[in-house]
Amino acid sequence: MPRLIEEPFLGSRIPAPKSDDVSQDLLSGKYEKQPPYLMTQDRSLTMQSLKEDSLLDMTSIYKDKTILITGSVGTVGSEVLRQLVAMQPKEIRLFDNNESDLFFQMQAYGNGVKVVPILGDIRDFGRLAAAMADVNIVFHLAAYKHVYLCELNPFDSVRTNVIGTQNVLKAALAANVERALYTSSDKAVNPTNVMGTSKLLAEKVVTAASVQNANTDERRIFSCSRFGNVLGSNGSVIPIFKQQIQKGGPVTITDKLMTRFVMTIEEAGRLVIKGAAIARGGEVFVTKMPVMAIIDLAQAMIEILAPIYGYSPAKIAIVNIGMRPGEKLYEELMSEEETARAIELEDMFSVLPALNYTDADLRHQYAAIISNKVDKPYISRSEKAMTKNEIIEYLISNHILGERITAQYRPDLKENYKTGEYITIQ
Repeated sequence: MPRLIEEPFLGSRIPAPKSDDVSQDLLSGKYEKQPPYLMTQDRSLTMQSLKEDSLLDMTSIYKDKTILITGSVGTVGSEVLRQLVAMQPKEIRLFDNNESDLFFQMQAYGNGVKVVPILGDIRDFGRLAAAMADVNIVFHLAAYKHVYLCELNPFDSVRTNVIGTQNVLKAALAANVERALYTSSDKAVNPTNVMGTSKLLAEKVVTAASVQNANTDERRIFSCSRFGNVLGSNGSVIPIFKQQIQKGGPVTITDKLMTRFVMTIEEAGRLVIKGAAIARGGEVFVTKMPVMAIIDLAQAMIEILAPIYGYSPAKIAIVNIGMRPGEKLYEELMSEEETARAIELEDMFSVLPALNYTDADLRHQYAAIISNKVDKPYISRSEKAMTKNEIIEYLISNHILGERITAQYRPDLKENYKTGEYITIQ
């Protein structure tokens, strides 16, 4: 007879489910090949700070573990998978409802680490419970993320982003998962739209589940990672601007005053993996990120791409089309209320749960604390934005526009395939 777990927060008694070629570019450090990009503001994420994290330390957490990734075929999910295979897990289960992309993802990782594709939806608790048997670590990335589409489809957004997250937690609790990380969004802070509100509620569910299960015989660590816009991801502004410039313009922006927190796909994957590794339970990790004004990003991309596509940058117009429902002029990664219970780490903040743990041994301690006091909220309009030239360097050095564009714009950059780093040819 299956063992039963009493879980007071998430509902009734749940039956517990029954229980080559490793990514050489990652093992060689090639995923860190970008030259350090050091920003002038104190809070920005740098490639140098990422390099200071030890791959061996991460490997010790994930080696020989069975890992489940929901939303594995998404931009960040694919990057998390790419980086995890270097850490020699026992098995990685890919959970997604996109049949075609899941098939191709399985094909890409057919050798080396055991990769198991699982076609399913996080709205289906039974499917999740079966998929999570004997899993040690969960990365929950599946979600609806498009602000305007969520405004038009609020009921489905809640079913996926909130109820789906609850299903993931219920299945993780039933399977005695050691730790789970939920990826949230800057739009969850003081939300003005359905997507942000659903993300905030999902954060609260994750934190509450972690706190209320912290003092059981088998402690589970559930935490969140909150970050901003991932440049080059599916649905980001980068491919939209690129396509508009390729056609000769105009490039459309919603407001010239709009600012956004940004990061690369590689940085997002790295910090999701790190967050799950250092989590103590119930906290929300807030990534330190550079800030861009959208109009400066548009101008930078025009300067890079217009000549490549045969246009004069001066001939590409920028048109203000106005904000869509649910959009904000600026983004927030940490609210003023949250600063009172935040800790500053090297490349992120940790917002501790407002709910209290009852066990004094479960205090949140991290290896590299910069400060136990955070003085101000983290808001894009209050942070120093990158200049246009800094944005150009960021886009090119991180290959956000693609390797071909990098080679055409900066032919002096050549990759050293022995070290995986880019060097300047004199």
